[in-house]
Amino acid sequence: MKFPADFIWGTATASYQIEGNNTNTDWWYWENNKKRGQKYPLETSGIACDSYNRYEEDFDLCKQLNNNAVRISIEWARLEPTEGKFDYREFAHYKKVLSAAKDRELKTFVTLHHFTNPLWFSKKGGWTNFNAPKYFSRYAKECAKELGPFIDVFLTINEPQVLALMGYIVGRWPPNVVNPVSSLICQINLMRSHNRAYKIIKAQGKYTVGIVKNIVWYEPYEKIPYFWDSWLAKFIFWLNSDFFIKPIQKNLDILGINYYFTNQIKNLSLVHPPGMVSNLNWWINPEGLTKILIYAKKYNLPIYITENGLADSQDKLREVFIKNMLQAAYDAMKEGSPVKGYFHWSLIDNYEWHEGFWPKFGIVAIDRKTLERKPRKSFYYYAKICDNNSLDD
Repeated sequence: MKFPADFIWGTATASYQIEGNNTNTDWWYWENNKKRGQKYPLETSGIACDSYNRYEEDFDLCKQLNNNAVRISIEWARLEPTEGKFDYREFAHYKKVLSAAKDRELKTFVTLHHFTNPLWFSKKGGWTNFNAPKYFSRYAKECAKELGPFIDVFLTINEPQVLALMGYIVGRWPPNVVNPVSSLICQINLMRSHNRAYKIIKAQGKYTVGIVKNIVWYEPYEKIPYFWDSWLAKFIFWLNSDFFIKPIQKNLDILGINYYFTNQIKNLSLVHPPGMVSNLNWWINPEGLTKILIYAKKYNLPIYITENGLADSQDKLREVFIKNMLQAAYDAMKEGSPVKGYFHWSLIDNYEWHEGFWPKFGIVAIDRKTLERKPRKSFYYYAKICDNNSLDD
């Protein structure tokens, strides 16, 4: 199973989860002001993986993996710690980070917003503020001006609907609100923010701009399902895909898709069958990825799998996971899905948001005491695939 000669092979990380000491964010404030009886977060991020200082070591691992690209994010709260005032020392830092990737011949896929907000933005209502697109696009414009020459692909926002779900429906993430109306307003403003940022970035140069969308596959549990389960599966999938993507489709050059699991519906409830699951009890279903990628052909955009991985502390399932997911992507490509690249999540173990450090997504383990990077067995398996640009039967 040979992949195209120009196929992108990479790994993905997010700045807040690996850099450490992002003190000007709403997340940092939430972590460090935990109320009595509050379960989450299970622990604070602290120094995380110290990738703010160890980024060259991380990029060296990408080269050992035979990657030709890397997906990273940059921190809005570092670059604009005070409203309207940019910190050009931090821009200089990210120039060094991106230059280090370029020096290693890694294409740079850079996410401008990966869940965390500057504290000043959060205090203004965050993504429920009508002016959120103005604030975000001002930041995006400065990123394009200062960092554009170092970026191959701009990715405006990571998993916008996960942010809306966890922050405004489940209420487990900042701003810890349980209000469906606020969630809808948040999603609309995220759409508006992407559209405005897209136009502003494109005005700065001939840049490639996309978004990263988490998509879960939904299907009925029963082979002969009740009609309401079939209807609900289709409706939730529509909410998870077209509802958000259609309003921004004309302002996309590429589409990033994150895929982790499939949900099945039985008697109007979410379930999954017994089978292979990650440490987070997410059902591993490669067929769901194939179905999503084939469905996404309708958007008529180049597709990159921008995240795909599993929590697997013993590294028992990761090799078969990678093989089966790449087989699933290959099957979709045979059906005409324009998949151009694959980024495994994650390069290194990191801070898994409210769960803390216990879920191990890294293809490289991190010693929490010394922060030493230790490649797992699956690291070498993925490196061979990247080097050969093919998947063995």
